[in-house]
Amino acid sequence: MLSFAYTLLETDVTAALCAVGLDPYVGFLHKDKPGRHSLSLDLLEELRAPLADRFVITLINTRKIESSGFLKKENGAVIMRDDVRRDFLTAWHNRKNEKLTHPFIKEKIEWGLVAHVQALLLARTLRGDLEEYPPFLWK
Repeated sequence: MLSFAYTLLETDVTAALCAVGLDPYVGFLHKDKPGRHSLSLDLLEELRAPLADRFVITLINTRKIESSGFLKKENGAVIMRDDVRRDFLTAWHNRKNEKLTHPFIKEKIEWGLVAHVQALLLARTLRGDLEEYPPFLWK
């Protein structure tokens, strides 16, 4: 579930970086490799715990998704059943629609916009509009 959540979040982060005119392939922390969204992975690091990790832990703790929703293949692979994947995606979209007050801009936004706001702040920092990049720090 974590891997799936990271993939969904990385897709959102990549779209946000492209929307603000940044190249998702050229990162600071992750080494550039052909086909790797290094900058997306950099930005994903600060969003991983508050968005993806907490989301998955909540699904487990509230028993919205249980181990019976997965199939273990003979080769050791674990596959999420289609109905569980649908429930996961529904919960993910519901989570992205929840609101929070962004710690830097001090405005109420949806969780789904956090990646875009951070991408915009990064772009503004790189272009000299901000002195330093304000990372997303969530309690």
